[in-house]
This record gives sequence, structure tokens and C-alpha cells, in this order.
Amino acid sequence: MASKHCFVTVGATASFHELVKAVLAPPFLKALQAHSYTDLVIQYGLDGKQTYASAVAAAGSTGVNITGFELDKAGLGRYMRQAKGSGKEAQEGVVISHAGSGSILDALRAQIPIIVVPNSQLLDNHQVELAEALAEQEYVVHGRLEDLVKALQDAEQLRQRQREWPPPNSGVHRQAKAVGLRGILDEEMGFLD
Repeated sequence: MASKHCFVTVGATASFHELVKAVLAPPFLKALQAHSYTDLVIQYGLDGKQTYASAVAAAGSTGVNITGFELDKAGLGRYMRQAKGSGKEAQEGVVISHAGSGSILDALRAQIPIIVVPNSQLLDNHQVELAEALAEQEYVVHGRLEDLVKALQDAEQLRQRQREWPPPNSGVHRQAKAVGLRGILDEEMGFLD
């Protein structure tokens, strides 16, 4: 059976126990199964071990392999690659992240659909602004703790839109004068009248 990973990161600097609880709630775990996910990997942060352990125990048998860790000093690259689906027996998964710019950029660079869930407990709510702006441009799915099941479905749709050409966030489409690769390059570089 091909593996399919959902990688969740809460970041390194602020607690986000609510996100850990939300991804381990039975409705979300059932949604993962419905979308053929085999693995749920959670980076729960420095003070999240107890929250993670309690939520895993409450979830019981899920049909999804659940693992977690505090932090990885080597970075999150290998977990992003797992979610990307690198390897013969892997399908492309998803990343669910707090709205930290570093985590978002890592997922976007790796071209993995990402659900961005702002941590509303932070000062000035800058994460909400970032999530809304990126979702408006169709780079990410703006997820909400109370409706991650819908966000997972939206991420599957985002994956399909990301594969389309030209990208949906490219603005007004004009006709290239030349066809083929030259026309595409002219359009991307802005060499159109």
C-alpha cells in the first residue's frame, strides 16, 4: 500500500496545543482515512508532549499511523519531503502549519499543499493576516481549528489547481504572440503587449 503523509507543525517558539488537539480529533482522523492518508506526523513543540500524549490516547485506534516529536534540530525538511510523497510507494500528502512564515515558505518551495491555521492566542493576530492574504492568492488553504475536515478537502482541490497551467494566481491572462515554449517564457517574463 502506498504511503500518504499529513505533516503537522506548530513551530518552535509558541505553544499551539489547540492545533495538536484538532488534528487528533476523531472527525479529522476519519477525514484522513477517507482521503487515503496512512501517516500523521506531528511536530508538537517544546511544551506540547503532554497534550500530544493525551490526545493520542483519547483517539484510540484510528487506522492512521500517528507519530510525534518536539523539535528536530536538523530541521523539518525530511518531514516536508515525506508529505511531498517522494519515493516509489508514496502519494502526495499535505502540510498543516501554524501561520509562521518559515514553515509556510518551506511548504511552498517544496510545492506541497499547505493548510495554514493561525494561532489566535498570539499578539496582534499577524498570523491571521498572513493566512488570509496567502489564501486570497490561492497559495494556501486558510484553515480553522473548528473545521479542519473542510480544510483537508480544500487542500485536495488546491492540489489540483496547482497542477493547472497557467497558475490560477497569475492574474489576467493575455495571449502570447508566439506559441510553444517561447510563448510561455514571453508571458512569464512579461514580454507581452
